Amino acid sequence: MQQPDYRDILGGGLLLLLGLFMIWYAASSLSLGTIRRMGPGMFPMGVGGLLAMFGLLIAVPALFRRSDFPAVEWRTAAAVLAGIAAFAIAIRTVGLAPAIIAQLVVTAGAEREFRPLALLVMALTFPLAAYLIFGVGLGLPVPMLRWPA
Repeated sequence: MQQPDYRDILGGGLLLLLGLFMIWYAASSLSLGTIRRMGPGMFPMGVGGLLAMFGLLIAVPALFRRSDFPAVEWRTAAAVLAGIAAFAIAIRTVGLAPAIIAQLVVTAGAEREFRPLALLVMALTFPLAAYLIFGVGLGLPVPMLRWPA
């Protein structure tokens, strides 16, 4: 049965609310500064404005569009949430590289067909990219590998 596109209405509305909240928080809690001398609130306010704009661009056309209500993929949602939890648990105990690999392995359950070669390539390249970006490029003291004590 054709109904209004509730998925995009809801998603756009959530983006709009998140963007408006970010704008309100940045304006009320952080110093904005000027364009020439930006304060800590300028970037969150800009991101909030973009989120609100994209939320409107998604939600408004969906009000005039009809679509079937999509089936909820609970397995996918559970795998993604479990992957986030695996990363959060592993990063403090074993470091960034094993945490990335744990997240990849757990979230691989979100796909209907398992592709071991793609998982292996990601498990090798993502930790390397994280090391190059965070360790070498930004110089952040994020331990890549830590043995549990």
